[in-house]
Amino acid sequence: MARVLIVEDEEDIAFPLVRTLEREGYDVEWLESGKAALEQMRNTFADVVILDLGLPDMDGLEVCQRARKEGFTGAIMIVTARAGELDRVVGLDYGADDYLSKPFGVAELQARVRALLRRTSQAPGATPDAAGHTTIVIDQDARRVFYGDTEVLLTGKEFDVLDILVAHRGKVVSRDRLMAEVWDANWYGSTKTLDVTIGRLRNKLEGAEVDERVVAVRGVGFRLEGPDHA
Repeated sequence: MARVLIVEDEEDIAFPLVRTLEREGYDVEWLESGKAALEQMRNTFADVVILDLGLPDMDGLEVCQRARKEGFTGAIMIVTARAGELDRVVGLDYGADDYLSKPFGVAELQARVRALLRRTSQAPGATPDAAGHTTIVIDQDARRVFYGDTEVLLTGKEFDVLDILVAHRGKVVSRDRLMAEVWDANWYGSTKTLDVTIGRLRNKLEGAEVDERVVAVRGVGFRLEGPDHA
């Protein structure tokens, strides 16, 4: 069972998160201060820490930075009412793995927790397949793609194409179907758009050293193949 630590001083925010994540099957603990959170992270491992920046005793960025310096290896997701790219960049530089701005939807937070667990190999889907190969994992809620511990950063169209190919692994998906589902059934532009997207997708998968590859089936469409295919 994955363990989630919520560090949040506002009860009206913390209680719904605790109940929601417990219903998801996580072991959840709630703390209200940065000092208590650091003490807990020193003594008990957490897979994911959901960390508010506006804590009463110390800034959440300091909690994040100190936890990393002390060797904490779990995922840290910062949640904050602060806005702006600068805060996000600073948070990631201090050792955070993700950043969520208030107000946020519970469904989005759940999806981000699942994605973080995949990245730390704690959630179903991050394990190798029956042949011992690591496979592409799609987080549809968060629209993110992972290969083992690596996130593959894709554009919206690249994600949609890969999502369809993964759902039909080993089978040919026609060009017409990809065009209709990813673009529009009434698309009047050139189908070269699909070829360009496939080309970029291949480059990104290769850059992430993904064993699976997108293969063109001449005159038909495309197929996602694993390393065992000739």
